[in-house]
Amino acid sequence: MRLEIFGVEGLPEIGAGADLAGLIAGAAGLAGGDVVVVTQKIVSKAENAMAAVDPNDPRSHQPVVERESVRVLRRRDNLIISETKHGFVCANAGVDRSNVASGMVALLPDDPDRSARRIRDGIRARAGVEVGVIISDTFGRPWRRGVTDVAIGIAGIRPILDLRGTPDASGRELQVTEVAISDELAAAAELVMGKAAGVPVAVIRGVDPAWLGPGSIQQDLIRPPTEDLFR
Repeated sequence: MRLEIFGVEGLPEIGAGADLAGLIAGAAGLAGGDVVVVTQKIVSKAENAMAAVDPNDPRSHQPVVERESVRVLRRRDNLIISETKHGFVCANAGVDRSNVASGMVALLPDDPDRSARRIRDGIRARAGVEVGVIISDTFGRPWRRGVTDVAIGIAGIRPILDLRGTPDASGRELQVTEVAISDELAAAAELVMGKAAGVPVAVIRGVDPAWLGPGSIQQDLIRPPTEDLFR
């Protein structure tokens, strides 16, 4: 298999009400079977999922974090690890000051899966091609330094590649292996988008057609508390 990943450049600054599907379809040169990875930040801007804060107070976003959290797991100074209404466990409930106007913070989209479906449907209507769509965001990871991008919303791309019951390279049957394929694609796309390069969309071409299909991050990828040893 060979994958090609390229950033979509030349998109304008995104504001409330922006037609993301139309902008992406016009700029990306999409083909059927592509996977379009869109950063959470421009989805939040387009959906006006924003809140005002004091630009001179580095802690002024904390009331917003509290409001966006359904459960706070840990606190340290001005860092909060909490669970959002979506079921995500992340820093500051996903509330983010980066790459937004001074005095504003971006919130997570209300329903990232729905946002992904909306973009996918819009691309189909405008470009006449079927693509998968991933809404990506940057998360930290327990017990490991550094951050990576993960999928917080999907449409037309499976969240999990279930290899249980299939043989490994030695012929042994895999018992527990489930690959978070949407997260892996989100992380790969971030390599061409970067954190400060102003490239909020990437296209992944050449994915295995078996990876494409229905799915939901909230329903299929988030581990329920009954299966979680740490909550």
